[in-house]
Amino acid sequence: MSSDNAKQYPVQHTFFVTGTDTEVGKTFVSCALLAKCNDMGLSTAAYKPVSAGCERSAQGLRNDDAMQLQQISSVMLDYNDVNPIAFEEPIAPHLACAKKVAKGDGKLIELHDINLGYQHLVLKQSDVLLVEGAGGWRLPLGKNSQGREQFLSDFAIAQQLPVILVVGMRLGCINHALLTAQAIEQDGLVVAGWVANMLEPDMPFLDENIQSLQNLLTAPLVARIPKAVSSIDVKECFDMQALGF
Repeated sequence: MSSDNAKQYPVQHTFFVTGTDTEVGKTFVSCALLAKCNDMGLSTAAYKPVSAGCERSAQGLRNDDAMQLQQISSVMLDYNDVNPIAFEEPIAPHLACAKKVAKGDGKLIELHDINLGYQHLVLKQSDVLLVEGAGGWRLPLGKNSQGREQFLSDFAIAQQLPVILVVGMRLGCINHALLTAQAIEQDGLVVAGWVANMLEPDMPFLDENIQSLQNLLTAPLVARIPKAVSSIDVKECFDMQALGF
């Protein structure tokens, strides 16, 4: 999308949500943030352009993360608008795609299509638009039809989206968080904030790990999310001012 289009269809708050790894709680955190924005009277929409591990349904493949994002968005969105590229197998999307293409049952992932889907949601003019990645920052998408290797991070770079980094709090998270933040910044993007998401209720030296990350990351800590059954239960954990609201 060109900068001219961005000015024509402003979205007040747009973020790309990534994580230090897969299964670190990106969707849980995204849903909590969207719920908080809903409470603030802001209209919300979400985009999960690529997913894997989908269930077959009468309506087609459905991804649980994408359905959660669709349901909590205040703007009515078709499922295919939220999650246009879905794979059934719970494997890396570029591998799932390659298997389908090899069988003659699919097409290559194209960043162009992901950008078009994003532009479609921008036109909804919601106050908040969250784009949730898949896996970690440098998720491969495979080669496009021109033979060029693509990564989902290329989409965030093309759209110049500020990034929210979800850190799954467990042993090794400091290294993973620092490397991910470094890669984001080297790609020319801003880490708008990071979230400490508790994966292990009894993680040793939890406070010390969080303090270390606060000392070593330049981005602000915008939420400390405890273990909870529902994302709604933790929506008040965000420092919305730190995120620029």
